[in-house]
Amino acid sequence: MRVDLQPAYILHSRPYRDSSAILEALTAEQGRISLVARGARRRSRGGSNIALLQSFTPLLLSFTGRGELKTLTANESAGAAKTLRGERLFSGLYVNELLVRLLHRHDPHPALFAAYDSTLDALAVAPQVESVLRRFEFTLLEELGYSFDLHLDGRSGEAVAAEHWYHFHSDYGLVARGEQVDPQRPAFIGADLLAIAAGDFTGEVRLTAKRLLRQVLATHLGDAPLNSRDLFRFRQAHGKGEKIEP
Repeated sequence: MRVDLQPAYILHSRPYRDSSAILEALTAEQGRISLVARGARRRSRGGSNIALLQSFTPLLLSFTGRGELKTLTANESAGAAKTLRGERLFSGLYVNELLVRLLHRHDPHPALFAAYDSTLDALAVAPQVESVLRRFEFTLLEELGYSFDLHLDGRSGEAVAAEHWYHFHSDYGLVARGEQVDPQRPAFIGADLLAIAAGDFTGEVRLTAKRLLRQVLATHLGDAPLNSRDLFRFRQAHGKGEKIEP
């Protein structure tokens, strides 16, 4: 199989043998793919296109192969790299890690690819990054078939009431808390859930959305921690000044 000039982004790169690299890429039509980029870590003269194989840079990739690991045959720029600094860089790394962890290989999601591109643009300029991340997380869950209704109690079918409290259940979505309160189990006030459903991530709703989506994503990510969060915490502990953990 040969694919030419596929719109793509590099999500992750790791060394392979003496001078090559294994790339995890998100493509518009092939979904997430793994590529070997031969000679990617070899120093070259004359401005080799290999230098373009960086995260947050829109690319056109050509590759070939029948197995899980394809061979990169050519690459070229498809636009200027997205400039992410500080907490925005960590937020971009977090989004990349979610995609690597949750997407199956060769499972196309054109709408998700477009949402990823828009998310990078928004992370670069938005005055507040948390709402950008929350919207992407909801889009990711929907694309993967893991979405749930913020307006309904998934067990009873009743409408979410602003004054009631709800838990997230992996099988049903949101369910009413009931009379017995379990302090070890996160609970969410209905008013905040309805605000989130309306696209409001301001004030206290911001924290509710973050807690809720962390719990939801954890059911699909498993027990392994997110490296991007650990890196953020390490940098924060060493006085780099970032305040918003993705």
